[in-house]
Amino acid sequence: MTTHKLETPGATLTYDVQGPLPTADGRPPLLMIGLPMHASGFTALASHFPDRTVVTYDPRGLGRSVRTDDQVDNVPTVHAEDVHAVIEVLGSGPVEIFASSGGAIVALALVSAHPDDVTTLVAHEPPLLSVLPDAAAADRAAAGYRDAYAANGFGAGMAAFIAMTSWHGEFTDDYFAAPATDPAMFGLPAEDDGSRGHPLLSERSRPVLDYRADIAALVAAPPRIVIGYGEESTGTVTERTSTALADRLGQQPVLFPSHHGGFTGPESGYPGQPEAFAHTLHGVLDNAVSRA
Repeated sequence: MTTHKLETPGATLTYDVQGPLPTADGRPPLLMIGLPMHASGFTALASHFPDRTVVTYDPRGLGRSVRTDDQVDNVPTVHAEDVHAVIEVLGSGPVEIFASSGGAIVALALVSAHPDDVTTLVAHEPPLLSVLPDAAAADRAAAGYRDAYAANGFGAGMAAFIAMTSWHGEFTDDYFAAPATDPAMFGLPAEDDGSRGHPLLSERSRPVLDYRADIAALVAAPPRIVIGYGEESTGTVTERTSTALADRLGQQPVLFPSHHGGFTGPESGYPGQPEAFAHTLHGVLDNAVSRA
């Protein structure tokens, strides 16, 4: 694996290339992206693609990638331009992308702005709240964990985040009437740690949840777009957003093993089933090639 730095407007990005360029098999590089996730979050998944050239990167302001624009918000269109810059500097033409969570939102923005950058996009559990029938309530629920974090720090914010993302079905009055989740239930600290800049729990990632996909542009774009979710996510908000988006795109979502981070290994603290996940992803990508 080789590590590189790339200067883009407002940031110095760090990205990693595992395998040769040009690729040994003639297939496009496989780019893996998340948000707010560092390249290291894809270590386990990438290890199950030894036959492919895999590219990962740290989004601006996270891990090894430094922002120089004096901003902190994670705006999907800004991150999409960073991904576009990485693809351009690779010099291998359009890529295949596996993108998860906020990274899937970024990838959708990329396909809308630069459709020729991508051959196949596999978007895993994009938290695209705007496609839900209860979009306003979902937005209110997300504001709840940000408010808990702003008031009482990491433990309270993460507990509220877990409660929101594990809730099954629409966000009804029952959800909002429930008492605040005790951080101790999840082994989280109850005391305020004083932090207010967490990339997931603070206002910094609000633009990700506020993003509205250009459905018409995605339907018309040449890349094949595949939406997927983890079997353990069934009924939760990110399964519902995935299913709703797939329906808007005229397709059925692909069922992946495990949970929202099902591709991660023990290093994540909440490991999934990376080998089984990779097997499913291999099948999705190979099917896309056979259809081309």
